[in-house]
Amino acid sequence: MEDLKYWLALSQFCKFGPVKLKKIKKYFPNMEAAYKAPLKEYLMAGIDAKTAEEFSIFKHQVEPDRLLCNLNKEKIKTLTIDDEAYPKLLKQIYDPPLLIYYRGRLEAASEFSLAIVGTRKFTGYGQRVTEKIVKELVANNLTIVSGLALGIDTLAHQAAVDAGGKTVAVLGSGLDQQSIYPSQNRYLSDKIQAQGGLILTEYPLGTMPLKHHFPQRNRLISGLSLGTLVIEAGEKSGAIITAMHALEQNRDVFAIPGSIYSACSAGTNSLIKMGAKLIAGAKDIIESLDLAEAVAYTESKKIIPESAEEAIILARLNYEPIHVDELIRLTNLDTSVINSTLTIMEMKGMIKNLGNMQYVLSR
Repeated sequence: MEDLKYWLALSQFCKFGPVKLKKIKKYFPNMEAAYKAPLKEYLMAGIDAKTAEEFSIFKHQVEPDRLLCNLNKEKIKTLTIDDEAYPKLLKQIYDPPLLIYYRGRLEAASEFSLAIVGTRKFTGYGQRVTEKIVKELVANNLTIVSGLALGIDTLAHQAAVDAGGKTVAVLGSGLDQQSIYPSQNRYLSDKIQAQGGLILTEYPLGTMPLKHHFPQRNRLISGLSLGTLVIEAGEKSGAIITAMHALEQNRDVFAIPGSIYSACSAGTNSLIKMGAKLIAGAKDIIESLDLAEAVAYTESKKIIPESAEEAIILARLNYEPIHVDELIRLTNLDTSVINSTLTIMEMKGMIKNLGNMQYVLSR
């Protein structure tokens, strides 16, 4: 579309955020007219004089045709707020981006999505909770939305991919390969796309991951989702900012409780005190959101023992690590029997060995 290159050019100007672009779009008949307009027209559109003057200088440094060429070269697609395919949930928030850049399948940004966010410095507890809940949510046809950041975000995306599900990563940088942040997750972003997922941003090509982009980015994570689940977060963190955005957008906020002695659970415990819904599993989320059209949570997802010994061991295992010596004491099984049975159960994917002979259920 001919107008697209002017959308791209206008979005290059960092002082034209969603609110100002909305004013421009409302005043001008199209983006070409907006881009070519004289300064006085911007003032009439509601743009302040300083910003209008800066853009009048800036636009002479931009080549709309080259922007469009670079976009095609990077195989990045765009979506304007007027497009029918624009995500419905995102369109409902106060300040949706007027232009989205994306890679992957847009269908992944479905109306059955849940945001999962948390700390970068997670604990073993946070990792196990994330993997367990994501696996259950994916089994119930929910899409996982997160921010591709290191920590809980990465775990959520990876768990969704491992479970054969779809996930959406929202970036605080450009989508060109050099700008994807963090660089360690470029391979993960490729895997997300290969499995039918989606990578998106509101930032133009070449935009570096500046610190102030991430609080702004977080409103898109919550905006794309029916609700936001916080798994381990400090009291002042990006995950808490995302939760606050969700509340402002009239979306549900869920939190995983944690130890009162853990700094990683200080934020989630505070959210629960403020009214966030305490979550112990995917079933709680599915019931709370009343997802009638999503596949119901079923008992068939439970691990089924295939021998008397497996049944005895499963009765003593949960998602808290337990040492093999304690299992021997609790089950009264011979050491050789319990060791061989645990090995077989691990091979079947029923349990996980966390190291140092500590075991937990795998799902």
